[in-house]
Amino acid sequence: MVSPFRQHRRILVASLVGTTIEFYDFYIYATAAALVFGPLFFPAESPSAQLMLSFLSFSLAFIARPFGAVLFGHFGDRIGRKSTLVASLLLMGISTLLIAFLPTYSTAGWIAPLLLCILRFGQGLGLGGEWGGAALLAVENAPPGWRGRFGMVPQLGAPIGFLAANGLFLLIGLQLSDADFAAWGWRIPFLASSILIVLGLWVRLKINETPEFTQALAQNPPVSIPFWELIRKHALITFAGTFTVVACFAIFYLSTAFALAHGTTTLGYDREQFLITQLAAIAFLAAGIIIAGIRADKASANQVLSWGCAATIGLGLTFGPALGAGSLWLVWGMLSLALFIMGFVYGPLGVWLPSLFPPQIRYTGVSVAFNAGGILGGALAPIIAQALTDAGGTSLVGLYLTMAGIFSLAGLKLVGKLMPDNMSEYKKRKDTD
Repeated sequence: MVSPFRQHRRILVASLVGTTIEFYDFYIYATAAALVFGPLFFPAESPSAQLMLSFLSFSLAFIARPFGAVLFGHFGDRIGRKSTLVASLLLMGISTLLIAFLPTYSTAGWIAPLLLCILRFGQGLGLGGEWGGAALLAVENAPPGWRGRFGMVPQLGAPIGFLAANGLFLLIGLQLSDADFAAWGWRIPFLASSILIVLGLWVRLKINETPEFTQALAQNPPVSIPFWELIRKHALITFAGTFTVVACFAIFYLSTAFALAHGTTTLGYDREQFLITQLAAIAFLAAGIIIAGIRADKASANQVLSWGCAATIGLGLTFGPALGAGSLWLVWGMLSLALFIMGFVYGPLGVWLPSLFPPQIRYTGVSVAFNAGGILGGALAPIIAQALTDAGGTSLVGLYLTMAGIFSLAGLKLVGKLMPDNMSEYKKRKDTD
């Protein structure tokens, strides 16, 4: 018998490539924001102020993502998943590529940060339609009993994209002096994104529309305004889904963008040394995603998410002290644990969020909930963490993670009340499978 993974490999590759590009594009900006964008684009009185301004530009994409979710969700629910995913990839990719050609503040004045923020907003707009479409591409093609494992495939784009982004920054840093890296070396990862964009377009143009969406269109005409339908009939479940997403974003950006900035400035670690530490830790994210996806098919995505949220609450109590302890081995151990736990609050989302919405508005619902959760959990995380560190050290930073875990667990419990019997819609799908 042919493995379902092998049978649907083109679909799964198309979903994985998209989220890999998403995280690569997003994280090369996060890495550059942590390392060089402050002094290059945001002159200020102190390095800490420069870093906070740099992180503010980073957060712009999170603000743009819900708008992208509504825009691309509209066409994804009316025209189809395939065409919309191609459009979102193009917008995201072109915005990322153009950052490589930007002038700095020293050569263009205030125009430089303005253009950077515009392109960052364009990145976020495209990203707003990417994750939801990739998740639906996998899940809506899943054979019976395989939704959790198919839903985890696009999630693996997070560690792969991170490895590609940080790995490239590491190689560049090893070859260039600090002066050359700040002058032009940081532009190379943005230029290299064009290779991934071409690959992603080639794969996506060869796939077909998902059978579940095609069947839904055959039974009923598309909804005129999917977002209005979502607000009118599914507002509370969208709200609950949004809060459930918060923990995964908080863990990722505190363990990556903030940790990198803190480690290479306050703690004084060598940039390449800390990048290697993070690269060694990211493997635990991939392991967590795979275990969570398998377990979601064996039990339920709801159960796995509950474990992850509870673990996040406990993680916050030790994250800050471990990060500020001054031992790189201890930092690596804490980042590895944090990213492994993230696998349990991120891996099941690929199957869990689509189970909350009917096919006619699913692209919009999934995208809005995921990206609105990104604002709460991701956009503010590096900024708040930097402010807390300035105020009282990293011991306060873990409180943000604890609160994120509480918010996500509350959202999960609310979904349980809105959809009784432990997510009846998800159970119904499993029974049908």
